[in-house]
Amino acid sequence: MNKTQVATQPQGASKSRFAGLDPIAILLEGRAFFALIIIIVVFSCLSPNYFTLGNFLTMSSHVAIYGLLGLGMLLVILNGGIDLSVGSTLGLSGVMAGFFMNGVTVDALGVTMYPPVWVVVILCCGVGGLVGLINGILIARFRVPAFVATLGSLYTVRGIALLTTNGLTYNNLGGNEALGNTGFDWLGFNRLFNIPVGVLVLFGLAIIASIVLNKTAFGRWLYASGGNERAARLSGVPVKRVQVLVYVLSGVCAAIAGLILSSELTSAGPTAGTTYELTAIATVVIGGAALTGGIGNVRGTLLGAFVIGFLSDGLVIIGVSAYWQMVFTGAVIVLAVLLNSIDYSGRAKPAKPGKNSPPPKPDPGQTSQPATGEATQATRTH
Repeated sequence: MNKTQVATQPQGASKSRFAGLDPIAILLEGRAFFALIIIIVVFSCLSPNYFTLGNFLTMSSHVAIYGLLGLGMLLVILNGGIDLSVGSTLGLSGVMAGFFMNGVTVDALGVTMYPPVWVVVILCCGVGGLVGLINGILIARFRVPAFVATLGSLYTVRGIALLTTNGLTYNNLGGNEALGNTGFDWLGFNRLFNIPVGVLVLFGLAIIASIVLNKTAFGRWLYASGGNERAARLSGVPVKRVQVLVYVLSGVCAAIAGLILSSELTSAGPTAGTTYELTAIATVVIGGAALTGGIGNVRGTLLGAFVIGFLSDGLVIIGVSAYWQMVFTGAVIVLAVLLNSIDYSGRAKPAKPGKNSPPPKPDPGQTSQPATGEATQATRTH
């Protein structure tokens, strides 16, 4: 079996299972969707207030935070990496928004400037992108393991947020009309077509991410480098550039989530987003992505965000203790990883020759190809 056959076999195996309408395969493939339906049915039976339009819209506002973090994390995981700094970046973004909204004093000029909201949004997104850029350079250029680099960023960024506020919280972010900095609460409270703005932002970014992953060269590069980095590099894919860019995009998504969360709370605290990096990873894993890279999609990540959000809010509505909420959420994450393992291990794998097995005989109808050609064909399968 040549390298090209090995690279394409898992996808072919998945198709063959669906060709026979295997119910187990269908359940595994749609596990996030079925889990969401079960959650809605169970909590609707336990509480009459759960299955209402108003509650769904409220819960979707919380889902938007998880979904935005999940979209950025999806790009990183598709590349075979991990980003543990997104929760801290979310908190720093909110703190920066509060800092700018409360005015920036320029001692040299003796004035205090109050930037408009759109400038605050751009600056906060830039801060998130800068955190991602530092992570990407450490990982791609200096070969620091992603876990170590982003773990260090987690503590560093959280420390910067605490130093900025001296451990305090910025309140009253509504602004003042006389100062021209009103409108920040529009992100968290306003609705268009009766849908929260945060949800619309989530779906807008999800559509863009889906188009990028499926219709652009960057999307093909990302799947290729995540599935087989060496083959992608031999095929001419700018692996390092892709790696840096996914971390920048992850930081920007975390910054947007921080802006929406601080707008919803009308305050910005340096401890906001604590443990949200784990929730983002859970969102992507529940959506069916592989932590090894190269497998995952936007649709599954959105479903994962709704599963986490609707489950957490449902437990609150029926009055479950916060300690049990952690237990149930952790159990769902473990179950999702287990199902992913079952799904991927069930796909066909190339047989490994035994210790005393004779070498495989060449196929007379098969011609040899140079290494770069094989790598190119393996990359195209993604």
